Amino acid sequence: MFKSKTSVVARKVPLVGILLVLCCVSFLFSSCKQDNPQLQSTGNTEPTFVDIAPIIFKNCTPCHRKGESGPIELMTYDDVFKNKNKIRFVTQTKYMPPWPADAQYTHFVGERALSVNEIDLIKRWVENGALKGDESNIPSAPSFFTGSSIRKPDTVIKFKVPVPIKGNGTDHFYIVKIPVELVKDTFVRYFEFVPAHRQLAHHVNGHLVNFEDEKKQDIQSGLNYALDEFKDYKDLYKQMNILNDDGTFPVLTPNTVYYLPGYTPPIYPEGIGGYTLNDKSIILLKNIHYGPSGKDVMDSSYVNIFYGPKPKRPIYETQMGTFGISKIEPELVLLPNKIQTFHTQAKINNAISLLAVNPHMHLLGKSFWAFAIGPTGDTIPLIRIKKWDFKWQYYYLYKHPVILRAGTTIHAYGTFDNTTDNPFNPNRPPKLVTQGEGVRSMQTTEEMFQFIFSYLPYQAGDENLDLSK
Repeated sequence: MFKSKTSVVARKVPLVGILLVLCCVSFLFSSCKQDNPQLQSTGNTEPTFVDIAPIIFKNCTPCHRKGESGPIELMTYDDVFKNKNKIRFVTQTKYMPPWPADAQYTHFVGERALSVNEIDLIKRWVENGALKGDESNIPSAPSFFTGSSIRKPDTVIKFKVPVPIKGNGTDHFYIVKIPVELVKDTFVRYFEFVPAHRQLAHHVNGHLVNFEDEKKQDIQSGLNYALDEFKDYKDLYKQMNILNDDGTFPVLTPNTVYYLPGYTPPIYPEGIGGYTLNDKSIILLKNIHYGPSGKDVMDSSYVNIFYGPKPKRPIYETQMGTFGISKIEPELVLLPNKIQTFHTQAKINNAISLLAVNPHMHLLGKSFWAFAIGPTGDTIPLIRIKKWDFKWQYYYLYKHPVILRAGTTIHAYGTFDNTTDNPFNPNRPPKLVTQGEGVRSMQTTEEMFQFIFSYLPYQAGDENLDLSK
């Protein structure tokens, strides 16, 4: 399907090794103790909370509620009033809401980038006393299901035993087995990984293991977790009791369970994408990356499962750059005290309908830009991130599939800042940084340059699919 500079690579399943990145952070509000002003509108044209509430509820509340990444709740007028000055500051500086993609370059489902008018409205509301207005006209705060960023799941599968994370200040990589036994085979639209320790969860890349009838009697016994430090995974899989009873490998669907900062599973229209969950299956989290911790903790994360109809069109996924189908040029070697730009490209042999993209870099990332050049020379914008933010790495879903014809070449450029001017540089003074090898390349202090994307083989009419439904 795709051709890099040196080879043609067909991908029918997601690549193993997609990894990604650090726990969700918040905008670090602290409570500000003030008395409320008179809680009625002045009757003039200045904004009240009636005007502000829809902006807050859409862009802030999903993270700033109980159990989510935001450290404070923004569910009510009182919540917002107490933090009004900080809300004004983070919106004026565009630090919040976090939406790294340039909304003037491409648009995606669920954008949280505020418009100039919305930012100004918040500013004027604060500066004019942050009045409540007519309480009867304030919209109700959105309702959420505790334990999911989407809705009430159909099934919740928890870690069988908690995973210990040592507080020794280093990264940890684990493989975790979660057995799933159902009455019958069931179709799944998407999985949602929910971390128990968001501040430590760097990324999760999980696979689905399905056992065929009569080939596996017991999926519960064996190791439930292990440090990802094995060279011979077959021996580990024996210890975890993942192989068939006759010693052969079961059917594995790669990369079905993800987690990365800010990530929610792309929800496609019914009939597009999904997985089969057999009556005996295992969710194999390989790998789960925990960032450095200063104290010993036990992780009891879980996976939400959402069922759906049998998919008519399976989704495919691949990646360019690190561990991908295309070479990075020049080689990803970041010299100290330098700002450098790297490039990777891949040619498409057959037309595809591009659904979603996920740029990925680590702490030294500065900016990211991806576009495609069609066979007639036309430029197709894909995504641009002017200011890379390691803390927020979304899987961006297009509103309509982007059609890339046969012969199109995808280009991605990543700029890295390995200088002291980069406040996120973990090395003082800066030192030589590479992408490492194997698990080492996943550490936050090493680097990666990836452009991950999901797609469908093109069918007539795909350009009219509404992915926002």
